[in-house]
Amino acid sequence: MPATFKIQVDKLTPDFITDMKEKYGAAELEITVNKQPNNEAISESEFWKIIDCLDFSKEKDSDILEPAIAYLSGLPIAHIYTFEDLLSEKLYNLDTRVIAENAGENAYGNGNYFSVDIFLYARACVVANGENAYESVLATPKEMPENLTFEPLLSLATKAYKRKTGKEFNYISTFNYETFSNKNGWLKK
Repeated sequence: MPATFKIQVDKLTPDFITDMKEKYGAAELEITVNKQPNNEAISESEFWKIIDCLDFSKEKDSDILEPAIAYLSGLPIAHIYTFEDLLSEKLYNLDTRVIAENAGENAYGNGNYFSVDIFLYARACVVANGENAYESVLATPKEMPENLTFEPLLSLATKAYKRKTGKEFNYISTFNYETFSNKNGWLKK
């Protein structure tokens, strides 16, 4: 007969884990995390506030990212994970055939070589330019900036996490944002 335990994560102790091992041996353990609404997550508006911290008046990528890294690393660790999830969602939403067809000289289907990496970095550039740019490209793919990329955005959460914890950020985000991951976005219409 399965046993069910409810315990808050911050109450989870090494003694509890030792207890579980002693009582249940090699039994399989299934963990379900029930996130509480508005607890340890950033909102859409907070996400865009972090994006707006990018300083494009600087020349070096690290200098452009710095204000956003500083801001995000000052938030609770859970916010860094949520930021990465929201970023992955935005990049996934932009992963469509029609947007790729409007990406400039390396656009999809124009006879030139189409780089999946360059298209990912181009989508990152759209997000890095803020909520209005993102919404504009989603609504009107012809608004996709041509031949512009911003790959460093993909490392923002990683750098913020490293600064906050001193550890590597080993996390798989909610959405796979690699090019062609949004299967419905690549269907012929």
